[in-house]
Amino acid sequence: MSRPRRHFLGACLGAFLLFLLYRYHHTNTGNLITISPHGTSKAALKVEINPKYLWRKLPVRYPVAEIRPLPVALPRTLPEVQPTDPEASRLKLKPQTSRQSAVKEAFERCWKSYQSLAWRADELAPLSGSPKNTLGGWRATLIDNLDTLWIMGMHNEFKKAVDAVTDIKFEHPQSPKINTYDVNIHLLGGLLAAFDLSADLKLLKKSIELGDMLYAAFDTPNRMPIIHWNAHKAARKEEQPTEESVHSVELGSFTLEFIRLSQITGDPKYFDAAQRVMELFDTQQGATKLAGLWPVSVNAREGRFDDNTFTLGAGVSSLYKSLPQAYALLGSQVPMYRRMYENATLTAAGHNLFRPMSPEGKDVLFSGTVRVYSQTDLEAQMQYQSCAAGGMFALGGALLNIPTHQEIAHKLVDGCIWAHRAIPLGIMPEAFDAVPCASQTNCPWSERYWKQEVWKKANSLEPEADPNLKVDALIKDRRLPTGFVGIPDTAYNLRPEAIESMFTLYRVSGREDLLDAAWDMFQAIQSATQTKNGNAAIAAVTDEGSELTLKDSMDSMWMAQTLKYFYLMFSSPDLISLDEFVFNAGGHPLKRPEAP
Repeated sequence: MSRPRRHFLGACLGAFLLFLLYRYHHTNTGNLITISPHGTSKAALKVEINPKYLWRKLPVRYPVAEIRPLPVALPRTLPEVQPTDPEASRLKLKPQTSRQSAVKEAFERCWKSYQSLAWRADELAPLSGSPKNTLGGWRATLIDNLDTLWIMGMHNEFKKAVDAVTDIKFEHPQSPKINTYDVNIHLLGGLLAAFDLSADLKLLKKSIELGDMLYAAFDTPNRMPIIHWNAHKAARKEEQPTEESVHSVELGSFTLEFIRLSQITGDPKYFDAAQRVMELFDTQQGATKLAGLWPVSVNAREGRFDDNTFTLGAGVSSLYKSLPQAYALLGSQVPMYRRMYENATLTAAGHNLFRPMSPEGKDVLFSGTVRVYSQTDLEAQMQYQSCAAGGMFALGGALLNIPTHQEIAHKLVDGCIWAHRAIPLGIMPEAFDAVPCASQTNCPWSERYWKQEVWKKANSLEPEADPNLKVDALIKDRRLPTGFVGIPDTAYNLRPEAIESMFTLYRVSGREDLLDAAWDMFQAIQSATQTKNGNAAIAAVTDEGSELTLKDSMDSMWMAQTLKYFYLMFSSPDLISLDEFVFNAGGHPLKRPEAP
């Protein structure tokens, strides 16, 4: 063989070996896939996904026979949610600029503290100034606030945060057990919202990785997700049983995030997973002990909904709130969500909502808890999380054109505002008991009856009734505001539900007095909770001054939800319009598909 020919063959062999090396490296480090956003005219997206990523290569034990497809029809136009004259709304909000700046300043203080003291940790403990990991060590505060940074125009901080997110390894949680509900609403919701706002493909890649991890938790015999999931066992291919007792909200709150992930990627498997769960809720809705509502606790393993406690508060609030939002996110193409919302709110309005007796005779509503034994029994306890009901009725009524829901929404929101103002500190506690009126239309104040109810409540908590209990002394000792029967949970954990509903109702109705009410609320909360390193939860809102005790806790929802909603309250109405976005349970705006 001639020398030139040997050189040519050698060069070819070398090129072939380099090609094999490239293919091996490419296969083991990444695979470029093309994503076609579902139902849109947007150009295809190129995203690099590692085919050897743990949560993609796990064998499936219980595959579905057929994947439910996303609706193929174009979305129908829904009623406008926000006022049609944005210019007039902007003029109303012009005097709110200083208030918006004050909220942003509060956020910036907290963010800087997190950056300097707990960067890449899940949370910052504001009193000790130490980092805390409560959600897999996956930087919950960082991911939870990506969209808040974008919304507030903090784009340099946003870029740094995105860089810190891209190297998260969802294959390796610090804690083996994770709550998939929390991961979904805070982390997946945060990533999807930040992608919808910024179009940064690095965030889409992390959304797909996290979505695939959560999807693995649905690999059960009845395709119900495992909520308290051991990721280490799953990685070792060990089977885990579906749980016998979980909250309805945990089981049924994957809908918005999984719909949106399927819409963006064009992969229907996420929608299919969430839809199967919601179809179970649909079939069970009329068969529960309070038909129309789902109980707080359900048996996910057996698909049983036979518990006897029903509320719009803790354990279920985000589930009900997601129903009209899912209907909107799916472009009104899946009527099931509208039907479930209408059935749930009809039952709740007739059983859970009550007018509290108040010294001012306020025509407001609270949402209590119903327990069903031989008959229905209303427990007139108002939870902070129940304040979400006002926003739910406001948005659901607007989206689905149900005018009576607007009247209910105003009364529910006014009830939460009244409860804040009734406490000298200006902050509503996590839970308190009230006196339910016999009628929602006529409810005269009776101090004697109120004190009787205080006496009864106090004695119901003791093994034996004390006929000599001094009610006036008890009211003074427990610092009960007039109209409050008891305060079983005096804390305030920096929750967003009250301002979330005020924001939603303001955007829907344009009611201007809500702006001042929101500002009063923000000032009260900021004054009581601000610390050197951020803001801290309150142990007892009934304490004041030097007696006020703070907890070493600043949950990521403080910045990701509470401050975000305050900021949006004082912002132009075209900033995250409710006609363009829906908010998930973690306060993250997800883009609605555009109607033709």
